[in-house]
Amino acid sequence: MAKPPSKRSNHLRTTKPTAAQAMAAGSSRSRRAPKAASGPTRKHSGHGRRDKARPTVPAAKRKATAPLPLPPLPFRIGHGYDLHRLEPRVVDGGHDQSDQGDAAGSAKSARPVRPLIVGGIELDETWPMGPVAHSDGDVLYHAITDALLGALCLPDIGQLFPDNDPANNNRNSARFVKAAIAKVLAAGYTIGNLDCTVILERPKISPHKIAIRENIAKLLKISIEQVNLKGKTHERVDAVGEGRAIEAHVVVLLIKRA
Repeated sequence: MAKPPSKRSNHLRTTKPTAAQAMAAGSSRSRRAPKAASGPTRKHSGHGRRDKARPTVPAAKRKATAPLPLPPLPFRIGHGYDLHRLEPRVVDGGHDQSDQGDAAGSAKSARPVRPLIVGGIELDETWPMGPVAHSDGDVLYHAITDALLGALCLPDIGQLFPDNDPANNNRNSARFVKAAIAKVLAAGYTIGNLDCTVILERPKISPHKIAIRENIAKLLKISIEQVNLKGKTHERVDAVGEGRAIEAHVVVLLIKRA
């Protein structure tokens, strides 16, 4: 004969879960893995941050959004710099290397040593040192040329007048300045002012300042009041200070013509 169910088993089957048991059950359900989210997922770079998806732009649109050319600038500023090594002009019993051509250059260079000309003026006819150069070696005219070309974002003097071109051998550097100012005028600009600095230990620039400024103003077709010139030494520091080199800096302001 079957035994009747005990009161205890009936009690277990009919008893509702306690509040603590309900909370535990809810907690276990919350720890389950969430369902996969619908839509595209973001990839991780592996460095603790999310990489945002970059939108792709069609080629046609990229061309349409390219920056437009700038209108003519009302002002342009250019900087020019040049340096020439200085070496003795008179060697081997008094023969001037400047008259011997490239074959009679110094022991350190195949180029001849020229008279020391700055801004179209020979500073001292008796000065024993001169620039080693392919052209006449006028360091100031070279810097002016580069300043004018640089203001227009054009190739520099070495590209327009290369030192391996026989046509530039012992060439008057005033021609380089004329070619550069022609490009300035053709671009619709005129010169506002020019500030020049020549660094040379000896001889001094100061006795020749006015003549050099007049030369520059004449070449550029401007007033002498638009041309400034400063002479500096290098306090006997490095090649310039030891009299073995000469250098020049030039800053020019171009103004767009109306």
